[in-house]
Amino acid sequence: MEKGLKLEILYLKSVESTQQKLIKDLKNKKLSSPICLYTDNQTAGIGSRGNSWIGEKGNLFFSFSIDINELSNIPMQSISIYFGYLFKETLNKLGSRVILKWPNDIYLNKKIGGIITNIIGKNVVCGIGLNTFSDVDEFDKLDIEVDNISILNYFFEKVEKKISWNEVFDKFKVEFYKTNFITSEGINLKNSVLNNDGSITINNERRYSLR
Repeated sequence: MEKGLKLEILYLKSVESTQQKLIKDLKNKKLSSPICLYTDNQTAGIGSRGNSWIGEKGNLFFSFSIDINELSNIPMQSISIYFGYLFKETLNKLGSRVILKWPNDIYLNKKIGGIITNIIGKNVVCGIGLNTFSDVDEFDKLDIEVDNISILNYFFEKVEKKISWNEVFDKFKVEFYKTNFITSEGINLKNSVLNNDGSITINNERRYSLR
């Protein structure tokens, strides 16, 4: 067992999904917030929109939970943006060039990771997968060499500062309009409107995801 400041970090040698295990343990009251489960060997990860997240052994997979009352100033529908941007900033501080693609993908030239969030009772559960060691199929890997626990410690140090949604959003908004990500419909996200709650407006339609 390793600890990072106030949030307890538990290492799992192997697990199907850190997200599903943490959700199950919270529901069964085996664990309580704030807590993080992490592994470098996840065998059945879950991505956004019901997709699977294929990850090879050695990469970083973790899920953490925080009491929802600790996140009162953040739009619940944009929790992935909030934590995703803090994670992106953590990797930038360590020397990486990664950016956050709206709303929940970590990108270099290709996707290298993603964020998924759920609300379970009074807990916000956030799962992050990142190719730190090797790329898989159409995905890329991190452009720096750093051990997984260092990433976690730096990230949770930032999380525990409780940076406001407005501060995070203002920085994300600047980067959002600088990027040229294209949706499956051929729409450049730069030409959409990013709303203050983290949603975007495309063709007069408000969206919180790219479904």
